[in-house]
Formats: sequence, C-alpha cells, structure tokens
Amino acid sequence: MHCLGLKYFNKNQVESILEKAVYFKSTKNYTKSLQDAIVVNMFFENSTRTKTSFEIAALKLGARVVNFDYTKSSLQKGENWIDTITNLNAMHPDFFVTRHAYSGFAYYISQFTQANVINAGDGTNEHPSQALLDLMTMYEHKKDIENLKVCIIGDIINSRVARSHMYLAKMFNWDLSFYGPSTFLPQNIDIKIEKDLKQAISNKDFVILLRIQLERKSGVNIPSLDEYNKFFGIKEPIGAYIMHPGPVNRDVELDSTVYIDRNVLITKQVENGVFVRMAIFDFCMSN
Repeated sequence: MHCLGLKYFNKNQVESILEKAVYFKSTKNYTKSLQDAIVVNMFFENSTRTKTSFEIAALKLGARVVNFDYTKSSLQKGENWIDTITNLNAMHPDFFVTRHAYSGFAYYISQFTQANVINAGDGTNEHPSQALLDLMTMYEHKKDIENLKVCIIGDIINSRVARSHMYLAKMFNWDLSFYGPSTFLPQNIDIKIEKDLKQAISNKDFVILLRIQLERKSGVNIPSLDEYNKFFGIKEPIGAYIMHPGPVNRDVELDSTVYIDRNVLITKQVENGVFVRMAIFDFCMSN
C-alpha cells in the first residue's frame, strides 16, 4: 500500500497509524516487520529531519536502506524518469521514499513500480508524514485530537504541510485558520483567515509556524525578513502550543528567546517523526 497523501486516507486509517506510532514510542521491543525489506530513499530536495528519520525508522524495523543519489545517477546522462524507476523496480525494492519539487511526483512514480511508495513531500502538494507526526504531538499534549483550534501562520500558499493539515482538519473537525501576508495566503478557499496576529494566536490549542520558502521565491513577496518578523513573527511566549515543521528561521517566524519556551514543541515533533514513520512503514507493509 502506498502513502501518497492524506487525501487518500480515511479517519480510521489515520487513527490506526497514530495508535501504532504511540505504541512504538512506548516500547523498546519493536517487531521487525520490515525484516530484510529494502527501502530506497530518493530525495531530490535537501532534507535533515525527514530523510534521516525515515532511514532510522526503517532500520529500527529491520529494513536495509539504500540512499539513491540522483546527482550521480543516469538521470545526469539523459535517462528519463520512467526508465529510472522501471530499472530500480526491476531490482525488487520494497519501498521508495521520495521527496521532489514537483507536485504529484510520488503518485507519478507509483504507476511504474510494485513497491510501496511513501511521499516525503512533493512540491506544494502534500507532506503526509509531517502532518501525522504533528498529530501525534498534538495527541500527547491534549489527549484528544477532535475539535482542536489550530492556526497556521506563514507561507501557506507554498506549504505542503498546510495542505496535509487541511485533510486532518476535516477528519477531526478542527477549527482551522490561516494567517500571514496576503501574498502568502491561498485564494478562494474555505478556511478562515485571521485579521491580525493577536487574533491568530488567541484562544488556540496549537499555532503552527511555517518558514518562508525562499527556494520557491517566496521572499520576493515580502519587503524583508525583518519586516516579516515585525508583523508576523512570534516574539514572546503565547498561550497556545507552538509547532514548526522545520527548518526554523530563527528571529524570523520565531524569536530565539521563545524557542526554548516549554510550550514550543519543535524538538518533540522531531522525536515523534521517527515513530510515526515507523508506523507508516508498518501500515503499508501490513496492508
């Protein structure tokens, strides 16, 4: 079974993954459900947390991991994507974990392989494992994932994380809202847009901050990073828990003095990422 995006999952499936992730975190005796399975990591964008945690998750479950380096592959000789995936598929891997700048890339390669494909982020489409590890972190701190009040602040229009959270919001009946510069906000979307920062952070269970995606030219839509921090950055502790998918641009979306506050859950998200990705592997293999 693939994990291409949360739009393909139902609520019961999401709850099953969450339950297994919580179980993995609570026990040291992991079942080797991926014993001798081969996982191919195919990352075409830079990554620290996601790539490393998928690799650690696979190793904990007994898999062997191959890191595909596209800069040294036959793609550099003119081979097309279909031939690349078809050839790798002929070697019979069990999983492809892929990140790519093109939206829909994970779905695309799933058409040319019998292996399970896990989407580790595709363009501005989805980042399902990030949203699921966020969900686990929310569960740990609220003990209930229904009817949460959540505001996402930042570069919404380019955020695959925000899109995946929109699917979770529908599943669990969240009061979800967005806030950021008008150039960062999607148009014609049925999500509440907060009027100002005070409103965005007031009476919320969780505030999720997003970085400005300079690699997607988001920086041209604001006067400067200092200007962004002045009007949209979190500069002091707030009542809500603060989350961030990373990497954090310190003193832009979140001031360094706030980063160490006990309500900032960023390191906890990273920790939970391993267990959630273990659960995703296990879910795909068992289904």
